[in-house]
Amino acid sequence: MKKKDYIKLAVVTIIIMTASTLLLYLGAAGSWDARISDWLNQKETVTDKKIYIIGIDDKTLGKYGPVNTWSRDLPAKLVETLNRDEKARPAVIGFDVIYSENVDDAGDMHFAEACKKAGNVIAAMSFSFKEQPETAADGTVTYNPYHIENVITPYQSLRESVTCGFANTTIDPDGCVRQAMAYIDYQGEPVYSLSFQAYRKYMESQGSEARLPDTYGRNNSFYFSYSGKPGGYNLVSMADVLDGTVDPGIFQNAVVLVGAYAVGMQDAYPPAISHNSQMYGVEIHANIVEALLDGKTQLPVSPGLYALAGGLICGIFFLLARKTKILISSILLAVLVVLDIVLTRLLYTGGIITPVILLPVLLAIIYLVRLIQGYLVEIHRRRHVLNVFKQYVAPQVVDKISRDRDFELVLGGENRHIAVLFVDIRGFTTMSESLRPDEVVEILNEYLSLTTRSIFDNGGTLDKFVGDATMAVFNAPFDLDHYIFRAVCTAWDMMAGADAIADQLEQRFGRRVAFGIGIHCGEAVVGNIGCDFRMDYTAIGDTVNTAARLESSAERGQILISQQVYEAVKDQVEVTSIGQIPLKGKSNGVFVYQLDKVIK
Repeated sequence: MKKKDYIKLAVVTIIIMTASTLLLYLGAAGSWDARISDWLNQKETVTDKKIYIIGIDDKTLGKYGPVNTWSRDLPAKLVETLNRDEKARPAVIGFDVIYSENVDDAGDMHFAEACKKAGNVIAAMSFSFKEQPETAADGTVTYNPYHIENVITPYQSLRESVTCGFANTTIDPDGCVRQAMAYIDYQGEPVYSLSFQAYRKYMESQGSEARLPDTYGRNNSFYFSYSGKPGGYNLVSMADVLDGTVDPGIFQNAVVLVGAYAVGMQDAYPPAISHNSQMYGVEIHANIVEALLDGKTQLPVSPGLYALAGGLICGIFFLLARKTKILISSILLAVLVVLDIVLTRLLYTGGIITPVILLPVLLAIIYLVRLIQGYLVEIHRRRHVLNVFKQYVAPQVVDKISRDRDFELVLGGENRHIAVLFVDIRGFTTMSESLRPDEVVEILNEYLSLTTRSIFDNGGTLDKFVGDATMAVFNAPFDLDHYIFRAVCTAWDMMAGADAIADQLEQRFGRRVAFGIGIHCGEAVVGNIGCDFRMDYTAIGDTVNTAARLESSAERGQILISQQVYEAVKDQVEVTSIGQIPLKGKSNGVFVYQLDKVIK
């Protein structure tokens, strides 16, 4: 790889790194990428772990009335029922209900004593956050979105009888729940979440140690994998437990979560596993507990590391795309996209969340830029080639190639009636012997420019240069009106321009040269003559030979036209009859006229 390629790679890498970092930090890739990640990674995999939900559902509300009218005797009775048999009681009972105020002294005390006796109850608390500026020790001011403004805890006697855990739900900008907070630093001490407290108490009951998940950010968050969709966990109505319809023995050694399971209680959110439905908060806690048990938690990838890796991949793809064909670039793009999806899935399984479509989008942008760049370069190259090509072949041929998509350069030709003009510089060979090569070329270019310009101005086709001679055809490759008269006008224009050039040469070099021109018309074969790898667009046949012989017979400053040409333009020219002259290679002579004037 050349030095300039390394420089380009470095520039592209820096640009991609910067763009990726900004997208990640500013969340521009946010919601749409997160939803695709959900579709790819969130799968329903509820295991046989014993996690039960006792729902405060419509049946319970219908039997006992609204929750805010209940005596605390009801939850106390639930705790006593679940713990009645010491050998068949739950490992943990978590209440996703905040009992923050005293209702009646007897009921409140009953509930607190029942929980204290059970020893396996976790009660919910809640933090109220408010964004607020904070000043660090060095004087730096930052804004803390998780400044604790208020704490709602269970009433005092209950708080002293249970383990507390906050039940706050973390909602992403698109409204879905994908993250949870493990703990919050409050007054110098960590306060753990309801889900983590339930997980820890369950692990302790099993004789194992709970592992705090890796977290990020000042709110100590982590992502988690859902195991069940709404309704995916074992649900039992609280009313059925209290009236004895359900045997409490089914909750033996299980995690039991008690919470709202009715629409009117307004405790439901869109889960990452099912965007179009609502999941009750108690179910979300159940999913978090199972994720902690199975180690299915994740952290977001480091933006800097992702930007570096993504930038290198994009930079290398940019260089390869520039040096390969479109088909190869397309295949490479498809392979990289597939690998990105596979790697994203593997990293998620390993506990790292990476953007799913950010890198493919950047690669697609590079690919599109490559296409556009290639298209523009091809247009520029085509125009350049066509402009250069016009210097060698007839511009009409080049123009047709550029316009006609069906045009093909193939060997072969067609019979056409054409006019053929040959012009040669008289005295050029003798003069060139006494001049320097650069002077010879200068003079020759002056004359050839004149002949070419005269041909093009009259719509003719420049066939070829042969030394100091020029051949032109009219009415090929396309039909041309008055093509015989146009050939005559071309010869006249050449003579007019030749006099001015001859005067200049005489002043500079003391030499004077002039044209000899011959014109004939008739049938000829016109087309691509040659072989598959080298062909020439030209005209061949007796008409061409006759025009060449007329040119060789012309004197200095003389234009000779054949009888056929004269008959076609006699009303527009003045001539002098030369009579029949012999031409080399022809058994019979040709009647010839000298062109004296053109009446345009």
